[in-house]
Amino acid sequence: MGLSKAAAIVGAAESNEIGYPEVPKTSLDLHIEAIKNVSNQTGIPISAIEGIFSAGQSSEIAEHLGLHPKYIDTTSVGGCSFEIHVHHALLAIYAGVIDVALVTHGENGWSRRRIGAGGGGHYAGGGAGSPGTEMTMSYGFSGAPSNYSHAMVRHNHLYGTTPEDFAHVPVVTRDWATLNPRAVMSSKETHEFGGPITIDDVQNARMISWPLTMLHCCLVTDHGGAVLIAKPEIARSLKTNPVWIAGAGENMSHSNMLEMGDFTATSAFASSHTAYEMAGLGPEDMELALLYDSFSITPALTAEMVGLAPRGKGHLLWKEGHAAPGGRLPMNTNGGGLSFNHSGMYGMQLLVEAYRQLSGTAEDGLNGIKGKQTNARTCIVNGTGGSLSTTGTLVLVADD
Repeated sequence: MGLSKAAAIVGAAESNEIGYPEVPKTSLDLHIEAIKNVSNQTGIPISAIEGIFSAGQSSEIAEHLGLHPKYIDTTSVGGCSFEIHVHHALLAIYAGVIDVALVTHGENGWSRRRIGAGGGGHYAGGGAGSPGTEMTMSYGFSGAPSNYSHAMVRHNHLYGTTPEDFAHVPVVTRDWATLNPRAVMSSKETHEFGGPITIDDVQNARMISWPLTMLHCCLVTDHGGAVLIAKPEIARSLKTNPVWIAGAGENMSHSNMLEMGDFTATSAFASSHTAYEMAGLGPEDMELALLYDSFSITPALTAEMVGLAPRGKGHLLWKEGHAAPGGRLPMNTNGGGLSFNHSGMYGMQLLVEAYRQLSGTAEDGLNGIKGKQTNARTCIVNGTGGSLSTTGTLVLVADD
């Protein structure tokens, strides 16, 4: 047996509350709730978990679960960490080191503001004491919105695009959110600013970092998520539908954005090439895409890098309706980081949605929600970490 499909994601679950809970949560609360939920979902007891993968908290998680794992991974490279964890878990299972792996994340992006830094689970870079900050700030880099606004302006310059072209990304993504009752911005009932939005709404929203208005930017919320990964013999024995890991890759192009060779090209080109090659598939075979959308520019650039659109044309997938409900290539079907949920590191939400779509259970029910549930059998998942820096790409396929 080769590395492709040597393991499957057998379950995916979230914490009991996501978004803006009335009672503040710690990151550990969010982790443990999601882990309990995925254990219940799959029937795999927590005691059977042999490997723990999280962005820096694996030992703490193991202690709270009463486990002594055979494999511990604390890779923490931003929002793509969890796609990379899946890659590493696939390798560990293929090597015979472990049979069952847990990938988990809890991040209280909202609650942390109410309970202070002690809430934990915050891995953002670029603060005042970060290496290189004194150099980057003089060039106008002073946080994620300003970094990504540089990327959009460069794309506009090179390819003749406009901020309004990219405004189609949040509009279409919000359309998906309206189909998802768990999405923060699903409706006026879920949030006062929820429900459908227009291009004018995006362009006239409060400016954050020119040319990015607030609706070009992701949410800041709470979220806990966990997925269980198992070897084929276990995957086929469970009550849940397995989703096979056909391909996986990871790469980085830079750490400090001033070292980025091209503001319109990311390491997703390399990580997706590795994943496609392992899977024996290509971008033309993908029926669903879950692409990190920290800002409207991010998934459009990523679509170009992973071969779903030509250079300079990524935004057209949204503008022409291909990525929308009913389109030929649905994208970010949960509502994305722009309208579903974004706790700070969004890669776990991508994994949960990919599992639900390919297992036929989107959003939370046994049979999926009409309109939100696609019929996709193949999916590319790409996470982005840092300032368009590190990427993890997975090619996932539904069970035969």
